[in-house]
Amino acid sequence: MLKKWLWGTSLTLALAIAGVIVYYGYSIVHFANSISTASETSTSDTNQNTDTPTTPVPKWEGKERVNILLLGGDTRGEDAGRSDSVMVASIDPVSKKAHLFSVLRDTYVDIPGHGKSRLNAAFSYGGAELTKQTVGDLLGIPIQHYVYTDFIGFMALVDAVDGIDIDVEKDMYYTSKADKNMYDIDLKKGLQHMDGKTALQYVRFRHDATSDFTRTERQRIFMTELAKKMQSTTSLFKIPEILEAVAPYIETDLSPTQMLKLASLGFDINVNEIDKQQIPPNKLLTNELAGSAQVLGVNKPKLQSYIQNLFEEDAKSSEDESTKAQDLN
Repeated sequence: MLKKWLWGTSLTLALAIAGVIVYYGYSIVHFANSISTASETSTSDTNQNTDTPTTPVPKWEGKERVNILLLGGDTRGEDAGRSDSVMVASIDPVSKKAHLFSVLRDTYVDIPGHGKSRLNAAFSYGGAELTKQTVGDLLGIPIQHYVYTDFIGFMALVDAVDGIDIDVEKDMYYTSKADKNMYDIDLKKGLQHMDGKTALQYVRFRHDATSDFTRTERQRIFMTELAKKMQSTTSLFKIPEILEAVAPYIETDLSPTQMLKLASLGFDINVNEIDKQQIPPNKLLTNELAGSAQVLGVNKPKLQSYIQNLFEEDAKSSEDESTKAQDLN
């Protein structure tokens, strides 16, 4: 989840790369190569014969909207697990508008080859690739790439940036013997400086009346605070250390060159203007039964229309801004 956000939508890391690309070039390129499952037919972009890149960061040249699935895994031990967090980062290279969708993991959906089930089951059936297909079918958009990390990777990232300050809105408590109490939750209301373990408790808590609805909201709050932390001078100087800490726990089908191009695209995206919202929105949820169990249904045609309207508004906003600029000239 967090890795893709760092590379794909965050102006924060893009600025960091721009400011220190020569000094930290080897660390960034090495990191990109170490986490990517994609193969590259050319290595000309990274000049592997030197310690640092000798060419500028490559630019994203495509005009098609880029949709990337961010997965936070629920893997424990050798169990394949389910996706604990499902997000989609959508970026329009033309309008430079970006969306971050928190997809409710309990949404009852069609999983290709497996019938209907909760969305997070797709990962246990077919990993990130099947989850990409399932989410794409639900939203009516192509999901080109994914980034996956698990609990350990999440904690490593937070610890690598020396923790995050979060104002916890209420006491949160949950315990389970199923995983030997490794992921119990015990948070107190108020401002807290969270390390990786505590932050994981905060973004995972869902054991209250609002369940996954407020949990996804807390995840978006957390990512905003992480962006602020990554903008700090201390974090900029620690980029090689941060990348080294999280690399063992990240997997993506983005190639190293694609990661660098997405980082370059981040130059033109205002992180404060990224649209962050729950998907499906409450108004499109329906009551359904799976056997005798009540599940989160969704009006799929209306959801897909809702997503397309958001994208059309991006394009219209870009056209209006272009017209205003021409008028001023």
